[in-house]
Amino acid sequence: MTGRIPQGGMPPLRTTERNDFSVKKLSIFKNEQVMAYLQIFVGCLLGAMAYPLFLSPNYISPGGLTGVAMVLNYLIHVPVGTTSLLLNIPLFMVGYKSMGRMFVFRSLIAMVLFSVLIDLIPLPVATTEPLLGAIFGGVLLGVGLGLILRGGATTGGTDMSARMVHNRFQHISVGTLLFGLDCISVLMAGLFIEVEYALYALICIYISSKVIDMVMLGTNREKACYVISKQHEQIKHELMHKLERGVTVLHAEGGWSGQSRPVLLCVLSPQELTQLKMIVRSLDESAFVFVSDAHEVLGEGFRKLAE
Repeated sequence: MTGRIPQGGMPPLRTTERNDFSVKKLSIFKNEQVMAYLQIFVGCLLGAMAYPLFLSPNYISPGGLTGVAMVLNYLIHVPVGTTSLLLNIPLFMVGYKSMGRMFVFRSLIAMVLFSVLIDLIPLPVATTEPLLGAIFGGVLLGVGLGLILRGGATTGGTDMSARMVHNRFQHISVGTLLFGLDCISVLMAGLFIEVEYALYALICIYISSKVIDMVMLGTNREKACYVISKQHEQIKHELMHKLERGVTVLHAEGGWSGQSRPVLLCVLSPQELTQLKMIVRSLDESAFVFVSDAHEVLGEGFRKLAE
């Protein structure tokens, strides 16, 4: 006799299956936690190194509350890290209510570690040329902040503000938000230090914001290709067998004609894009193709979902 599937979907898991699933889920969670804190630690280390090596010797304020702390350091010689730590406390009180406990807890660890490392890392000055300091300091700081953000934290200041705004308006990237917010604090450097150093700071902020986006989104730039053609069956067959890529068929309707027409979606590497174009052109020269960047592709044929 065939058993009936209970209402609500699949039959319940057996006890052993449920236990195995729970153990696997717990293992994944622990691995993710370890990776998150590892990224936060490495990010804090790299980001803090940018200050004694490149930024502080050249009076480059990289925006944010740490940038404000650098201006105060220039004026009254207070420690950059300690001052930044004190300035961040009110922002964390706001973030605790709006961003959740886990995010704020990780950010608190990142903020304390980042601030302490800025004051304690004994590194020699790498360059006293402001332009070189802005470029290399921006790259190193961007890598560090990007890793911290990937770990699910911020160092407070404008990082936390950008993350809070990004959670509500996800079409605006974190790097862009940081650039806009940090420009405000750079004005202080222009007023209290020198306009020239504020200009170097803008270079540093621009570079770091781009590097942050690269670190968060990844350097891979797979392509998502959409193909609309009357020869869709042949094109689908060629893509699956010649490129060995999966193809998803989306059902669409022409806005002018009102006719139902399938749209082929295929995600592939930039190197394979030329082959896709050749396949489509050989089968239907009047086909409509558009390509967009897929910043992060996870799953079969690409990076594993757990990475």
